[in-house]
Amino acid sequence: MPGLVSVKTPPASTPLRVFPPENSQCEGSRNESPRVQRRMASPSPSPSPSTSTSRVRPSPDRGSGKKKSTPEKTVIDESSLDNPDLGPFLLKMARDTIASGDSPSKALDFAIRAARSFERCAGSEPSLDLAMCLHVVAAIHCSLGRFEEAVPFLERAIRVPDLEKGPDHSLAMFSGYMQLGDTHSMLGQLDKSISAYESGLKIQTETLGQSDPRVAETCRYLAEVHVQALQFDEAENLCTKTLEIHGEHSEPASLEEAADRRLMAIICEAKGDYEAALEHLVLASMVMIANGQDNEVAAIDVSIGDIYLSLCRFDEAVFSYQKALTVFKSTKGDNHPSAASVFIRLADLYYKTGKLRESKSYCENALRIYAKPLPGSTPEEIANGLTEISAIYEAVNEPEEALKLLQKAMKSLEDIPAHRSTITGIEAQMGVMLYMVGRYREARASFESVVAKLRASGERKTAFFGIVLNQMGLACLQLYKIDEAAELFEEARGILEQEYGPYHLDTLGVYSNLAATYDAMGRVEDAIEILEYILKVREEKLGTANPEVDDEKRRLAELLKQAGRVRNRKGKSLENLLGSNSNPQGMKKEGTKRWSGFGFKT
Repeated sequence: MPGLVSVKTPPASTPLRVFPPENSQCEGSRNESPRVQRRMASPSPSPSPSTSTSRVRPSPDRGSGKKKSTPEKTVIDESSLDNPDLGPFLLKMARDTIASGDSPSKALDFAIRAARSFERCAGSEPSLDLAMCLHVVAAIHCSLGRFEEAVPFLERAIRVPDLEKGPDHSLAMFSGYMQLGDTHSMLGQLDKSISAYESGLKIQTETLGQSDPRVAETCRYLAEVHVQALQFDEAENLCTKTLEIHGEHSEPASLEEAADRRLMAIICEAKGDYEAALEHLVLASMVMIANGQDNEVAAIDVSIGDIYLSLCRFDEAVFSYQKALTVFKSTKGDNHPSAASVFIRLADLYYKTGKLRESKSYCENALRIYAKPLPGSTPEEIANGLTEISAIYEAVNEPEEALKLLQKAMKSLEDIPAHRSTITGIEAQMGVMLYMVGRYREARASFESVVAKLRASGERKTAFFGIVLNQMGLACLQLYKIDEAAELFEEARGILEQEYGPYHLDTLGVYSNLAATYDAMGRVEDAIEILEYILKVREEKLGTANPEVDDEKRRLAELLKQAGRVRNRKGKSLENLLGSNSNPQGMKKEGTKRWSGFGFKT
């Protein structure tokens, strides 16, 4: 009977997330730290409509604290909306209400009335005041956590400006697209977010030119989103363009160059080019040292340690981590989350070098910090740290302890759109842990929750989604939900074929699971067809003498004997065999051992 393969789940890592920086005013510049400010100023001397509301981060306690007195809600006669002075007046009242910390709902009412007045007065002509007011309405919806309701206002705001009417209209449309991208990002809809950002970048480039420094800032911002979406080739192209523009316009060894190189190092590391990543980090560190940025130098040292660890240069990795730890303790305190993050990396290093006692000691040091976090520590920092420690406990075969840490990480996060991508990743890892300890019903429920979230966010065509479907199918098999498992494996197969191709080991693992399920359902011919394909691919990639190929042959032979058939195949020449098997060390092995004893009757 065909075995079952558990496709590996991607390691838990902290993705780059695109969060709008906090801004208490509806006006002003975009403040993105440590990111360089992203803006598209109009070359004309006339003032441009402010769009900083696109960067307001929603806060659950927004409006708390002492409130200043504000005017009571004004009753406006609908017929008075035709007054051209009413729109600016209502928009000012909305801004004053927000600035005073009063009810966001009251500010929203003023802003919506102002938009209606601007629309009536403008008629069919494009109105920058209307576009700006719609941006404000969308920003207030975001501050209330109602991101879905903000999207239609932003889409409408984008349709208002006319690019032929000058740079001010270009700025308004650019700002609308970027705010729309931020909103989709908060909803976890990365594909839509990237599409909006790309539209904004296109408008900015057409208005300012290819080599304007403000274009570089937007390119780097978009590159970060591509990294978050694991689209590293696109991110590398944008980051290279950013480096070129800053090299042309900025002073040598500028902070902008350092930020670009740190991002490029992340991209190179993700693509496996560790030497290039190390080079970019060393150059960025030199810039930060020259500018007296000690904490940034320490953060870069942590990244350098990560590269050394990937290169198995363990002594150099320990030195980099310890150097960073010393700086964090002296500048931020012994119990700062930054120190905990270094403890986790040291724990991972000592696990990989076989020093399990030291590894567990560093895990415990980090857990003590997360148990009593310092004021100002974010839930994301704590959740990500607990998730990383959980992965170490899983690696040392303590799944129960790993599961407890994942549950703590879940509790530390609020169920708001900004946290949904993190929560989804943690839930998926919890499903894996529950499956490992034999709690299959709970594992299935966890995977089902993840699948529902990914479908709702529009991320149903990603490789991660395909892997989760596969894991959910395995849990269904343990619960003898055979038909449901077959549907999940079939959907996972389609996604992984699209994302990875038919020859990827993860795709072949899903094929194997599907063959086993078809066998259990009595669909022997379908199972044979899939196994013949798997065996053909493995022979081409691994050679006929590989143990994995022998296992596939045995499984296929059992089904063929049952069906009264023999294998229909062409023999491989000795030359092809030697060519296919000449470098077995370079082949990537499957992450999880194939199941051998799922007790279906064949």
